Amino acid sequence: MSEITDIHCPQCGAPANFDIVRQAYLCSYCGGRVTIGAAIIEKQGFRSVRAEKLRGDLDRFRLFSAVCEGCGAEVVFEENEALANCAFCGRSMVQKEYLDSEGMPESVIPFAITLSEAQDRLREWCDKNRGRREARKLRPLITELKGFYLPYELTRGPVHLTVSRMDSGVCYECEGLLGDALVSRSKQLDNLLLDGMEPFDFDSMVDFDFAYVAGHRVKTGDVTSDELVARISAEAGAACAPSVRKTLETSAVSVSADANDAIGYPVLLPVYYICDGDMAAAVNGQTGKVSVRALKESHYYFLPWWLKALAATAALSGAVFGAMALFGMESRLALFTTALLAFFFFIVTLCVYSDTAKNKFAVESGRRIFTSGEKTFRRERGGLVMNEKILKRKVSEPVYFHDIGGVQKPVELRFTTPRRVIGMLTLALAVLFLPVIFALFANGFDFAAIKMGGSAVWFCIFVPVVPIFLLKFGVVEIHENPWIY
Repeated sequence: MSEITDIHCPQCGAPANFDIVRQAYLCSYCGGRVTIGAAIIEKQGFRSVRAEKLRGDLDRFRLFSAVCEGCGAEVVFEENEALANCAFCGRSMVQKEYLDSEGMPESVIPFAITLSEAQDRLREWCDKNRGRREARKLRPLITELKGFYLPYELTRGPVHLTVSRMDSGVCYECEGLLGDALVSRSKQLDNLLLDGMEPFDFDSMVDFDFAYVAGHRVKTGDVTSDELVARISAEAGAACAPSVRKTLETSAVSVSADANDAIGYPVLLPVYYICDGDMAAAVNGQTGKVSVRALKESHYYFLPWWLKALAATAALSGAVFGAMALFGMESRLALFTTALLAFFFFIVTLCVYSDTAKNKFAVESGRRIFTSGEKTFRRERGGLVMNEKILKRKVSEPVYFHDIGGVQKPVELRFTTPRRVIGMLTLALAVLFLPVIFALFANGFDFAAIKMGGSAVWFCIFVPVVPIFLLKFGVVEIHENPWIY
């Protein structure tokens, strides 16, 4: 990628990379330091210079007008498009409002896939997915595919996170890093569909010039500044969530992200797009990756934790009764045994699912996104060839901070370490076999003299209690009090 998005060292001019721990941009050559505030000021100055240059290039274009100044023909801009060509003399025209907006692009990735090649990619997807309704409906619409330069915000920089387990009141502060995250600046388009055809190869990004987009449809950004900040923060939280889940050892996590210190750049990205009723598809105009939206919505049911416990208990009890009947146990005895075990199962499953106690019954709907996979294309000697490099989104592991002696220091959190797990299991076994242990001490460790029947009442009480302790109270204790390094 060009140096458009780089932060430069004030001492030697080399690119400076953000250091999460030191919360500053550090030069890898001379060690120079650039604060977050200074980096933002640098890019504000750069954007002002770029805007002046673009205004100086407008002698090749004409500002928005209902009448072409070249031949006098009336030209109508489509809604939310920045550029238009006169159908009679070919003159390129630019909306004046577009030039004065904050969304004026800094950079652009030019189209590398032609319209016919993009149509071929869609046909290939349809051939490989011929059993899907989406493929059958999409194939006759392929000729309606159109190319657009779509507005995005390319965001890079620090992200401040507050994370917690949903079953815990303990919050942890951590710092993350957005690496070239793309956030759509358009309200009308399906963001999930566009996400499906990412990522882009930023090595091909160049400084914006009208020459790259003249003759193409250019979609204008129409989200407000506040909406854009909210989208960036949501993107940052979603990017860091997998790492947070891994660290906190649960899928039920709460992630609150603040990306106000990250630096954003309006950019234009090449996309082929088609939308006809419920049918929508996109092709990455640089890599050829295909993204297709499902025709019908999928429904996802979220159950209360106690209802999950009931369902799990019913399933376990049914399995136990079936197994006993299969091995020839008399029906009445099998039912009685199953009823006793069902009570135990219900208590255990209540403890297991109580970490999602905040969940309420809800039905959410969404549409699946089908893609052509990770493989992409690149142009070589005028034709398209498979790209050997698999493009990946840049995701940095968040760094956790903790107050140590009144100072916030970077730390590592550990929960279920081998030592803690072994200690918890040892304590559980000690409680379970406590009468036996006392008896062994009393008779001089004569195992032959131990009569287990005398501890039957104790075992009836603690056999269900100990698993509950392990599944809930022991686990809660571990996750409420991590070991901090």
